[in-house]
Amino acid sequence: MLAAGLVSVVAVAGCGVRPSDVIPAGDPPSGGVAPATTITLYLVRKGRVDAVTRTGPRRRPLFKADTLALLAAGVTEKEQAQGFTTDVPPEAGPFSVAVKPGGHLVVTLSTPVRELSALAVDQIVCTAAVQVPESSTQVTVLGGGQSIGPRKCPG
Repeated sequence: MLAAGLVSVVAVAGCGVRPSDVIPAGDPPSGGVAPATTITLYLVRKGRVDAVTRTGPRRRPLFKADTLALLAAGVTEKEQAQGFTTDVPPEAGPFSVAVKPGGHLVVTLSTPVRELSALAVDQIVCTAAVQVPESSTQVTVLGGGQSIGPRKCPG
């Protein structure tokens, strides 16, 4: 019993931590919180496409293809509660987007474009077009050796 007590005292005393004075660390962090990023998607409600805005923390700039991937990923619980759905199937991604002269966008899908519903094509066209500052943006959708467009957002 005495031996166990001595071992405990030696273990605590020999841990190597020595007392020190307060170490100044400077001022606490200050300034504003990093701004949130706003993403506009076009989802389906009541048989037509409508703009929906999502916000989230700004981690990195979202590229057009990343935003289109959100269409294929589906709607949030909040969007679903508001009656929104998506016609863009998960297998449509990954997407690639090329910007041509005059702001013309070419969106390439991983599936044949003719397998998409008209609403899915409208979702892709509108979501891609809203990311380009030119109001006259035209979008061509390619996939499986087929193309639709160039088209403007019908909304």
